[in-house]
Amino acid sequence: MSENRVDVVVSGAGPNGLMVACELALAGLRPVVLERLPQPSAEPKANGLVGQVIRTLDIRGLYHELGGAPGPPQSMYAWLFAGMQVPFTGVTDNPMFGLPISQPRLVRLLNDRARRLGVDVRWGHELAGMDVRSDGALLTVTSPGGTYDLETGYLVGADGGRSEVRKNVGIGFPGTTSATVARIAHVYVPDDMRTGDGAIDVPGFGRLPFGHNRLDNGGVIVFELEPGRPLIGTIEFGDAPADDADDGGPMSLPELRDSLKRVLGVDVPFAPPRGPGPHALRRIDGQNTRQADRYRAGNVFLVGDAAHVHSAMGGPGLNLGLADAMNLGWKLAAQVNGWAPAGLLDSYQGERYPVGERVMMQSLSQTALMRPGPEIAALRTLFGELLKRPDVVEYMAHLLAGSDVRYDVGDDHPLAGRFVPDLVLADGRRAADLLHAARPVLLDLSGGKVADAASGWRHRVDVVAATVPDNPLCAVLIRPDGYVAWAADTFESAEQERLRSALQRWFGAADDGKTRQPPSVARMQTVT
Repeated sequence: MSENRVDVVVSGAGPNGLMVACELALAGLRPVVLERLPQPSAEPKANGLVGQVIRTLDIRGLYHELGGAPGPPQSMYAWLFAGMQVPFTGVTDNPMFGLPISQPRLVRLLNDRARRLGVDVRWGHELAGMDVRSDGALLTVTSPGGTYDLETGYLVGADGGRSEVRKNVGIGFPGTTSATVARIAHVYVPDDMRTGDGAIDVPGFGRLPFGHNRLDNGGVIVFELEPGRPLIGTIEFGDAPADDADDGGPMSLPELRDSLKRVLGVDVPFAPPRGPGPHALRRIDGQNTRQADRYRAGNVFLVGDAAHVHSAMGGPGLNLGLADAMNLGWKLAAQVNGWAPAGLLDSYQGERYPVGERVMMQSLSQTALMRPGPEIAALRTLFGELLKRPDVVEYMAHLLAGSDVRYDVGDDHPLAGRFVPDLVLADGRRAADLLHAARPVLLDLSGGKVADAASGWRHRVDVVAATVPDNPLCAVLIRPDGYVAWAADTFESAEQERLRSALQRWFGAADDGKTRQPPSVARMQTVT
């Protein structure tokens, strides 16, 4: 292959683009990542990860590397929905996990991981033009060393809400722009205003709890994720530009101070932030909620904000985007490596688009419930009453975590299409430990009866013979992204046929000796 032609190019070195690249590298590919910035940005953006994404990172062995506590991920006791606390006490298998980590640090860690895996990450190289063809694309790239051409079989747009990749291939981005103006900044708050539990006590007003606070004149945001460095912001409702712009231009701390006084009715005695920056200081005129009308155009794919944008309320962004990356990565690698069954790449759109729609729904609902007015106040009172019902709380926990996702995998077992349970094997290993290499896993809990039925796929699927105490399962087939493709409680002839059907549907035909196997995969042996 020419050094100017690569199998896959990823445009954008944010968390989602780097995650796609890492997934491809685990499958033996060496993608190129293009990023116009000269180095990872230190600009404060997202401040943590919540929901199903924590388990997604856990199955790649990244949870502890990113700062998670020893042991398996631990669920949170509560979370916020439109500023209302949702308590998870009593929720069975509480799916709401959390991990405080700044986006700049997340990008640095994923960049280091990508380089260790052999990904060619090109900082300061901007995708300046593209000629899309039936077999890929010819890209024009500008860099500090000049302009060059790069051919690729597949292009992944992970280049944000204003995605040039999306625009160049003619994918629409329909949606709405809420008439809001949001402002947020790092500030210094006197110690006598800090309560020790993340809230602040504003003189003349009273307590403002951690998170989003809805008031008669708008909303106030209080987040102190780093000690002594709180983020304070406002949301005001009214006319805002109804265009695709997210950034209304420079903002100042006096502007934030004036906005706080309009919303609270009192001055908030804060000062400029202390210590080294960079510090957040931004305004968002109009909150976009938009979704690409399709996630694929030929050999071009969209992930993350390039495919969907929405309010940051509740923190669903990286939960959604990193799951896109995990879903696409192994499927695209299967296509390049020559064993993808028909329709596998199409399943990316089929599986992820409805999930994006669902996040749009709950995100817009939160924005609506933050609006001023007596009608909204009454609706919040009703919603608060509903949150006292255990069944409603459980429903909300899975909605906010994204764990209510169930893909249509062609199997009717209760686990099929869902993220694999956190099974603990008799030898102490967890199901998450088996998926670090991003390969399919057939977990055989039958004492060896299942393994023979999958013998034709052993070059592609790791077979793990194990026992799980006090569990009725006989076997589970797990996709590389952690979702169950097939499961059985017994293993008679009908289950054998279902297993073979699932193997063919997701992992191609049984070995015929002709499948391209990248060196890193060919050396891997079946796990027993």
